[in-house]
Amino acid sequence: MARKNDAFYFDSFTKSVECACQAANLLSDVMHDYDPTRLRKHMDTMHRIEQDADSVRHAMMDELVTAFITPFDREDIAELSHVLDNVTDSIEGVLDRMYYDNVTVIREDSLQMADMIVRACGRLSDLFNELPQFKRSKTLREHVFAINTIETDADHVFIEAMRTLHTTCDDPLQVFAWHDVYRHLEQCADDCERVADTVDSIVVKNS
Repeated sequence: MARKNDAFYFDSFTKSVECACQAANLLSDVMHDYDPTRLRKHMDTMHRIEQDADSVRHAMMDELVTAFITPFDREDIAELSHVLDNVTDSIEGVLDRMYYDNVTVIREDSLQMADMIVRACGRLSDLFNELPQFKRSKTLREHVFAINTIETDADHVFIEAMRTLHTTCDDPLQVFAWHDVYRHLEQCADDCERVADTVDSIVVKNS
């Protein structure tokens, strides 16, 4: 069981993941029931989630400055907090780009990528539930591998989506817009994998 001093960090990581999951689910809901006239309102909701994530990160960094005992190296805690925060930031960035690139109609393959981000964030939640027991967990690395697999699958969808976009769309503005959106959807999956790989490195280092 984690020491009492450790609980703050593990709880904070869990709160950060919860923000990422909220952001991923909001993005998926918006894209599956897309209404460009409501996008500005959804962006405001997304930004509140992102601000909550920032608050969790700032509180953790403040605590880290004065902490005497930490569950693993301070540098690793700071890095893990940073890459976790990037997930929520990247998800917010997708909505921002849909707004200022004036996306009016959703492309079907983008929904696949949004759903993959939801699954990856769900796996991150499972991963961080195991993190307090990282020295004896039997399933932690399974979650890491699952996130790696989702990211690889997302890469394949991204490649085919970009190919279809550039070979079937005759509107250069839509090509530009969706090129931007697809790349940021892919970035979300990449950021989830980066979190998983960071956790994996920390576990190996401290085992």
